[in-house]
Amino acid sequence: MRSALDLSVYLVTDTALCGDVGVVATVRAAVANGVSLVQLRDPEADDDTFVALGRELVDELRGTGVPLIVNDRVHLTEAIGAAGAHVGQGDLDAVPARRLLGPAAVLGLSVQTLDHVEAARELGSVIDYLGVGPVWAQDTKPDAAAPGGLDLLRDIVIASPWPCVAIGGIGGERVAAVRRTGAAGVAVVSAICGRPDIASATAQVRRTWDQPADDETGARSR
Repeated sequence: MRSALDLSVYLVTDTALCGDVGVVATVRAAVANGVSLVQLRDPEADDDTFVALGRELVDELRGTGVPLIVNDRVHLTEAIGAAGAHVGQGDLDAVPARRLLGPAAVLGLSVQTLDHVEAARELGSVIDYLGVGPVWAQDTKPDAAAPGGLDLLRDIVIASPWPCVAIGGIGGERVAAVRRTGAAGVAVVSAICGRPDIASATAQVRRTWDQPADDETGARSR
């Protein structure tokens, strides 16, 4: 039985954006201010560098209750000691990824369309959550699909048998707009990585996510 995930404020790391501050220090400040899950993503790093950085993050996160998952490189999850992995539509298929990970690890899958959700239905408990997006235009992943917008996100959330975390161009008031779709969380990159004040930037995302949605506020006031 895999542990339930808190997808609410999901940090995807970007080594270049983190700059001189570094990935580990960025994650430290972000977790201290409300990040609930961290994904290590660094497509430019070789496997040895990726594993070394992953192990540093596992050490940093120990005792926080915040899991680390790895992007794409499922075969390195065990060497890092990460809690699981996340795969995209063009990465290793989810079924062989699950075989590599074993039954207890976390596995997320990226989707961009309702057809992707429909195709994933046969996976059942092979995966734990869906990453949906990009919702808006973004600059951190040059090969990303075209943005789908809030309406498509809402449709995918409704159609999905798994919790959904939205990604792509999310920051500021867009966090609240995503919450109103019923998504389980927001995945952010540049809203945290590379910010002059990482603690403040993370806390703002956390506060915005935690604010009652407009319809909830109305319901409580009636």
